[in-house]
Amino acid sequence: MECVVSRLIVIAGLPGVGKTSVASELAVRLNGVHLSVDAVEESILGSGLPHGWHVGVAAYEATRAMAELNLQLGHDVVVDAVSDSEAARQTWRDAASATDAVLRFVHLVVSDLEEHRRRLFGRDRGFTHVAEPSWQDVQLRRAEYAPWTDDRLEIDAVAMPAGAIADDVVARVGRIVPLDASETVSRVAGPARPEVDRAALAIERKTAHDSSTLDDLRGERM
Repeated sequence: MECVVSRLIVIAGLPGVGKTSVASELAVRLNGVHLSVDAVEESILGSGLPHGWHVGVAAYEATRAMAELNLQLGHDVVVDAVSDSEAARQTWRDAASATDAVLRFVHLVVSDLEEHRRRLFGRDRGFTHVAEPSWQDVQLRRAEYAPWTDDRLEIDAVAMPAGAIADDVVARVGRIVPLDASETVSRVAGPARPEVDRAALAIERKTAHDSSTLDDLRGERM
């Protein structure tokens, strides 16, 4: 008998690679739930709370809580978030662990830098409070992007529309039990990950708050 489990699929990558479009298409194909950290942050800021480190953290934590509620109901959940730090990725590991869900990371890249820059130019997602990053912002975040310690699917979105990427993810990420050594799907394996100290992660976030601007801080949890 098949053991069907809920999946938490995190679409990660730098701003402008197409995360939200792919996540939306993927959620439709899976009849799942799509959650976007940027949209949550936009709502929090729209309620009148000031920009700052705590709002960025709250957006991730609110998204995690909503993901857990839906995973517990048996739904697949697709999250789109830059997820460029260990602290950010731990959020999704925690959500999967708390709900016995299977966690999949999908890392989108755009290998052609000129194409990536073009996608950012004039981008308007309809947000009032969450600013669109500049190319310089994206380049800084690229340089600071934390190495992966998780298995993930890495997909170059340079010449693939969002729908085709979603189809590829559906084809390569199974719904039945976690990946094991016998599977032949293409994936990138990360190095062994050390045990995560949650207290240390909290200190890491607080240190970032004390030493960074808001734009830099978004790289910590977005």
